[in-house]
Amino acid sequence: MDRELYRAATQGDVAVLEEALVDRLDEPRILHFSRTPQGNTALHLAALHGHAELAAEVLYKDNKLLSGMLEVAELFIVRAKAWPEDSKSPLIIINKAGDTALHEAVRNRRSAVAAALLDADPTRGYDLNERMESPLHMAAREGLIQIVQKIIKHSWVEDRYPAATSISGTPLHQAVLGSHLGIVEILLKKRPELTLRTDSYNNNALHYAAQKNHKRVVEALLNKQTELAYMLNDSRQSPLHVAANYDSTDAIKVLLRHCPDVAEMVDGAGRNAFHVSVDRGKTNALRCLLRVSCSALLLLNDRRVDPCVQNRDDNLIDKDFDNLVDAYFLAATLIATVTFAATFTMPGGYDQTNGIALHGRSSAFKIFVVSNTVAMCSSIVIFLLIWARQEPVKLRLHNLMWSQTLTILACLAMLFSLMTAVYVTVAPSAPWPAYAVIAIAISSPAIFFFISWMGR
Repeated sequence: MDRELYRAATQGDVAVLEEALVDRLDEPRILHFSRTPQGNTALHLAALHGHAELAAEVLYKDNKLLSGMLEVAELFIVRAKAWPEDSKSPLIIINKAGDTALHEAVRNRRSAVAAALLDADPTRGYDLNERMESPLHMAAREGLIQIVQKIIKHSWVEDRYPAATSISGTPLHQAVLGSHLGIVEILLKKRPELTLRTDSYNNNALHYAAQKNHKRVVEALLNKQTELAYMLNDSRQSPLHVAANYDSTDAIKVLLRHCPDVAEMVDGAGRNAFHVSVDRGKTNALRCLLRVSCSALLLLNDRRVDPCVQNRDDNLIDKDFDNLVDAYFLAATLIATVTFAATFTMPGGYDQTNGIALHGRSSAFKIFVVSNTVAMCSSIVIFLLIWARQEPVKLRLHNLMWSQTLTILACLAMLFSLMTAVYVTVAPSAPWPAYAVIAIAISSPAIFFFISWMGR
């Protein structure tokens, strides 16, 4: 590209543009065909850097100099109408990535330039680049609601702008990914044909919303088209499977409220949403499924239905429960053993005369006694819940979730027992080791929750 023309386009300086083109007989030719190594014309660069006035000047240069009295949008409209039919308009010239000037303007959130380009030629909003993305895709993803409204005002013709399946899906997919509810509602109202379309992996917009856990977007999609909840992607997963896989509890609640029977659908491996949440260790999703989903449990409790259903790996759902039960049983055994032993080996020992604990009047000792009791009693309740696991499926699931909660409670109570025992016995003679132990114990739950949060 000509050096002066490049400087004018990147700096947005109209005076420099005029100097670069002065006394040049091939003025229109240099504007159209002088490009950067990336294939960008002066109009691409003006859109990329947000120079609306310079972009208008480039379009206007074919006839006369910019007077400066008209609005940029009006200049674009006038110039587009006056462009010769036998000459390729700068509005449709593409770079090596297949992007038009409008693509560049929208990608870089240059709303003023994008609006001006659309005023010049509204049809450019549906042009696809090499990645099969139109400016409408990009505007929906970036949340540029005014640009989306401007593009969809122009009627979309199937024959002229054929639908294409791409990795990024439709503009509706992109609006969902960006969590832009306003744009989702606009597209559902103005472009209802996008609702059932999928990306290259056959994910519909509801699959995306379930992954993002956007409650209001899921609600809007289901209100428009309930069938979305029953559509399967290439992995034969429904949106509920995706929600369970990503621990999207808000999406699960909305999906099951609108379509309770979707909980009974299985994926390509023969797993329903319960299996997925257990396999992926998504306890929040499992808890939500147990609380919200009633249809599957009612079916399992029906005496006409065999609850021992196998997936394609010939695994029973009982096997998943047995593994979890064994883990909780082991944890409860260890906690009960330790806390029971601590009951008879009190911190500081006993008075040999009357058998009373030496630190019985200490506040820390009293906290130790209470927390140790909570830990032991919690483990005893876990034993009882496990003992009742031969009851109906709904009760077994309910008991399993309570076992998890009580295990966490018992572990926290043991931490309190540790801190208070060390404080009672060590702090009087060596304060800083006692405080160090307390700090480490307090930080343990925080570290656990942080690691769990990072792993999502």
